[in-house]
Amino acid sequence: MGHGTLPRLFSPVTDPSSVDLEKVANVIVEQSLRDATFSKESGKMCYTIIQICHSVPQAESKESGRSIFRSSLLNRLQTEYRNREEMRARSVQEWVCYVSFICNIFDYLRINNMPMLALVNPVYDCLFQLAQPESLQREEEVDCLVLQLHKVGEQLEKMNAQKMDELFSLLRDSFLLQNALGSLAQLLLLEMIEYRAAGWKMTDAAQKYYYSEVSE
Repeated sequence: MGHGTLPRLFSPVTDPSSVDLEKVANVIVEQSLRDATFSKESGKMCYTIIQICHSVPQAESKESGRSIFRSSLLNRLQTEYRNREEMRARSVQEWVCYVSFICNIFDYLRINNMPMLALVNPVYDCLFQLAQPESLQREEEVDCLVLQLHKVGEQLEKMNAQKMDELFSLLRDSFLLQNALGSLAQLLLLEMIEYRAAGWKMTDAAQKYYYSEVSE
């Protein structure tokens, strides 16, 4: 299913009742698992759909549209989450797309201006898997871990600081004890450890150092 399928589904969304929002949620998840670029944009897309539902004049349609879409999305995310080990064994690419997708949903979707609590532990579990020694041997998993921590690390820490401490303890151990880590993985882990230590900010000196190293 290509990108062209989505506009056809979304084009009538002036009234969510005229669209099968459960189907839309499933299409977004399926496409996100296949397409790394799409998975990075999916959170923004889901946010837009919920905003469209919110703009519907009738209060009943407004609430039901948002609820149907959000619950369908969460149900599908939960199903894929339960199967994450099989997914990773089957295709690392699909697994990395899933992590990117769930982190994007966590980043964009809010309830009462707060991140969705139901996603906090699943997102942490995915990041912990990416921080395991075997995952750190794969460049695509290291890249995914670092990108998602840049994106949602600060928000996640606010939701559960103890878990973030545990995650970074694991990353520090891996950095110090894993002789098999490639030089790029070591560089990215060190950059992330220092990024969090600086309050989830990249200092000018660090940016100059790390990005000149990566470019070389």
